[in-house]
Amino acid sequence: MKLPSIPIQPGAAQSVPPARGLPLLRLGFRPFYLCAALVATLAVPLWVAVFLGRISFEPSAPAMLWHAHEMLFGFAATVIIGFLLTAVKAWTGLDTPRGPVLGALALLWLAARITAVVGPYPVYAVLDVALLPLVAVALIDVLVRARNHRNLPLALILVLMSLANLGFHLAVMGAIDIPPVQPLYACLALIVMVECVITGRVIPAFMNNAMPGLKLVTQRKFELTTLAVTAVGLAMWVCAPAGWVAFAVLLLAAGLHVRRQWHWRPRMAGNRPILWILHTAYAWIALGLALLALAEIGIVPVSAGVHALAVGATGGLIIGMITRTARGHTGRPLKASKPEILAYSLVMLAAALRVLLPLVSPDLLAISLVGAALAWTAAFGIYLVIYTPWLMRARLDGKDG
Repeated sequence: MKLPSIPIQPGAAQSVPPARGLPLLRLGFRPFYLCAALVATLAVPLWVAVFLGRISFEPSAPAMLWHAHEMLFGFAATVIIGFLLTAVKAWTGLDTPRGPVLGALALLWLAARITAVVGPYPVYAVLDVALLPLVAVALIDVLVRARNHRNLPLALILVLMSLANLGFHLAVMGAIDIPPVQPLYACLALIVMVECVITGRVIPAFMNNAMPGLKLVTQRKFELTTLAVTAVGLAMWVCAPAGWVAFAVLLLAAGLHVRRQWHWRPRMAGNRPILWILHTAYAWIALGLALLALAEIGIVPVSAGVHALAVGATGGLIIGMITRTARGHTGRPLKASKPEILAYSLVMLAAALRVLLPLVSPDLLAISLVGAALAWTAAFGIYLVIYTPWLMRARLDGKDG
């Protein structure tokens, strides 16, 4: 899949349209970044309290599946929606959904989250499945009208997520005979692949821009090999019986990602938090793949690899990107403040507690869950406190978006 270069900022040659409409609904990242941060802040502590028996809570789906689904579709996929609605406008110069249409999409997201807690399951399933295809159709329309055919594969990301989401709901309702967790693993695998592609473009570009004289060159054959091996390994994890072949492929993928990141000179990002969070989060991809490999032969539980990829890699890359892109698209400097640096550190702490403590001793699971939930919630709470007023107000430079 070939993705355009990042950052997702319009080129200087484009005309700057006047600002119009409610600021919150001018560009997709605004409502959807806030929605994702809200889920991250509320859903995790709620789930931990339920898991530990502190409160009684019965969502439409079984609580364990609700937690996993909301972290993937209510949180990670929501960030991807906001990112793509923003990026496609920058890449094509044409409007993606904004104003009332964007507001309706955000309300559909909200309706699904509420129905998941208080509504009948079939209603929740219909509302939840509807959002991703609608956004995919909107993006395809813009890309076709702009004759930007090279980026049409981007819609495939949302289409595949839609199919995984549909499979999950059908499995929960008993309409298809597969474990409901399998489509969730498929969605996580897809998200990881998206992260592998995007980080391969943004991290070298950001490093080159930030470090005078640094010229990181993409090694195309190595990049394609790394992506291919990773895709095969994750597909085997999702679809094939556990075994030594999947172990070998996943472990090879982990090693390739270590080599890939070493080429990006991660040590040079140490005094730039807006860069080191991306490097640190990316390192969790290699660790997560290695843990999945060990799970294939029964050495560690599969949850270790799942949470390394979901909390460490996905959570870390998201907190890094939703701060950086929101700063850029609200006309603010690309430099993290002390509270944002604290948020970065807290997400990484949450990953370490959730993944590593239970590996030391299963008896530490409760401590790891509580500690990780507190750190995670504080991190995205910080984001909400800082960015909610920014995302609800016009850009500082008066531009549209």
